[in-house]
Amino acid sequence: MPPNDSTLIEPTSKAKSLRRVLDKSERIKDAVEQCAEELSSVNSVLKGELSKRPSQAGVESALQKSETIEGKVQDCAEDLTTVNRALVEEVRERQVLEHELLAAREQEEAARHAAFHDPLTSLPNRVLFNDRLEHGLAQAKRHGWTLAVMFIDLDDFKSINDTHGHPTGDKVLQTIAGRLKKMTRADDTVSRHGGDEFLYLLLELKDEKDAIQIAEKIIRTLSEPCDIGTGDPANSRSVRPSIGISLFPKDGDTADALVRSADKAMYRAKRDGSRYSFA
Repeated sequence: MPPNDSTLIEPTSKAKSLRRVLDKSERIKDAVEQCAEELSSVNSVLKGELSKRPSQAGVESALQKSETIEGKVQDCAEDLTTVNRALVEEVRERQVLEHELLAAREQEEAARHAAFHDPLTSLPNRVLFNDRLEHGLAQAKRHGWTLAVMFIDLDDFKSINDTHGHPTGDKVLQTIAGRLKKMTRADDTVSRHGGDEFLYLLLELKDEKDAIQIAEKIIRTLSEPCDIGTGDPANSRSVRPSIGISLFPKDGDTADALVRSADKAMYRAKRDGSRYSFA
């Protein structure tokens, strides 16, 4: 799991707090140094006055006390300087720690994303899809819901790779993935299963009609022409999908069973040219 945000906010707040303490300490140090200078100035005047007049024991005693206080104030100013240097170093260390933690979080998020997403399309991969399907099944069993798994295959996609090269094929896959992601409902999941195959998880369906409407929308959306990088609209390619649909609980009560059923239904739709087929 990624680190809690508070673990990263804490160094920032501490660094800012230390900076405020340092600023306040610097102001106090400046005030103490000013007091020391003023005491020194007053003591110099007193010494000058005493040198012009007969000895006055009381004034001399006061001058000695004042000079002692001046020394203590100067010592305080020096101590504050030492403390402030330590605070500066502490602030610097906090800032370094903050940057290290932020870098670690970015690396962990990148690693987590790579572990659960397809590197080409950034869609959830099989691992994440299966996790969400298992969770969806648990909820469906508990509440008596219906869910559907759609297995989507792009017809004749191999010809794009063979004719235009794999970079063009990758661009088409990214376009298709973007279209699927854009039309996915908030609670549903679309995943790249591998190659030119995608899986679509639909939660809380009312009946088969909902699955049909979504399948038809997918077919219309994915069949729109794709730019193959030539810059000429006349050379764009249309990619037609074939879709197999399995329903829980009718076509299986496990993740593997539903995916297998949808896969078989997809091949039947491809063979029959029906665009989509139920298990």
